[in-house]
Amino acid sequence: MAADSRTEDYPHEIDDQLTGFDSSVSSVKSMLDKLMSMPRNELLQKLDPLDQAKLDLMSAYTLNSLFWMYLVTQGVNPREHGIKQELERIRTYMNKVKEITDKRKAGRLDKGAAARFVRNALYEPNEKDPRKKAAAKKAADTTPDTTQSKRPKQS
Repeated sequence: MAADSRTEDYPHEIDDQLTGFDSSVSSVKSMLDKLMSMPRNELLQKLDPLDQAKLDLMSAYTLNSLFWMYLVTQGVNPREHGIKQELERIRTYMNKVKEITDKRKAGRLDKGAAARFVRNALYEPNEKDPRKKAAAKKAADTTPDTTQSKRPKQS
C-alpha cells in the first residue's frame, strides 16, 4: 500500500529520468567515496603538479556543479547566483591546464632527421665529383648550434 502512494507522488512520464538521475548520483557517490578514502596529502604526493592541478579543478568543479543542482532543487535560479561566475572561472583554469597538456603532447622537431630528409629529397644523382658529394653530405649532417641574434631595431 505504501508503494502505491509513493508512485502517485510524481508523474509516471519521468520514471526513466528519475532512474537515470538515481544511477548518476550513485556513481558520483562511489567516486567520491574512493577519492575520500585516501588522505588528501598522500594523494597529492603521488601526483605531479599538473595532475594536482587537474585534481583540484575537478574537485572544485564537481562541488560547484552539485551546489548548482542544489540551488535548482530549492527553486533558486543559479544563473542569477554567484555560482555561475565561479563555474566560469573554474572553466577558464581548466582550459589553461588543457592548453598546457596539449603543448606537452605536441610533437617535437628532430632537426637531424629533418636535415637528412631535406638532403635526400634534394639529392641529385648527376653529381660526378665525389668531393662535392662528400662536402654536401657533411654540410647537411652538421647543424650549426649558433643561436639567432635579435635584429636591431629600425627607427
